[in-house]
Amino acid sequence: MIITPLFVIFLVIAFVLILLFMNTIDKRKWITIPLSLILTPFVYFYAFYPLLNIFSSYHHEKYFDAKVWLSNPGFRYEMFDNVQETDTLMGKSKESVKEILGTYEWLSWDDASNGHDENKWNYGLGVLPGAFNSKSEAVEIVFENDKVSKLNPYQQDIKFDDKE
Repeated sequence: MIITPLFVIFLVIAFVLILLFMNTIDKRKWITIPLSLILTPFVYFYAFYPLLNIFSSYHHEKYFDAKVWLSNPGFRYEMFDNVQETDTLMGKSKESVKEILGTYEWLSWDDASNGHDENKWNYGLGVLPGAFNSKSEAVEIVFENDKVSKLNPYQQDIKFDDKE
C-alpha cells in the first residue's frame, strides 16, 4: 500500500468523524479511540476507495509491449499513451506495424471510393474502466507513402450482439 497525502487526509477525517460518532454512543475515551483506529481503515477500504474507483476514470498505464498487445487486446488502452509519447509507430512501414501490432482489425471506410481504405488501419484498444463508460477506445493508424504518418485515437459506442 502506498501512503499518499490524500490517504492520510482521509484517514484523519475518517478518524475524527468516527471518534465524534463514537462519543455520541459512549463517553468512555478508552473505547472510542481504539474503535476509531480500528474502524477507520475499514471505512476507507470498503466504502471510500470502491466509490472512488467507480466514479473516477483513472487507469494504470504501462510501457508498450508487443506480446502483451497481441495477447490482451482488452487492455491496449494501458499501453497506448506510451505508444503516442514515444512515437513507437511513427515512420514505420506497413510490414513493421503488422509485425509489432498484428494484422489490422478493420479498415476505415472511404466514401470517395465507396470502399475500404487500405491506408487507414484500425485497432481496438478496449474499454476504459468506470461505472458509466459506454464507449470503447480505438485508434486509426494513417499511412502515407507506406509509412505511418498519424495516429488518430477515437471512441466508438459499445454494441452488443442482438439476438434476432
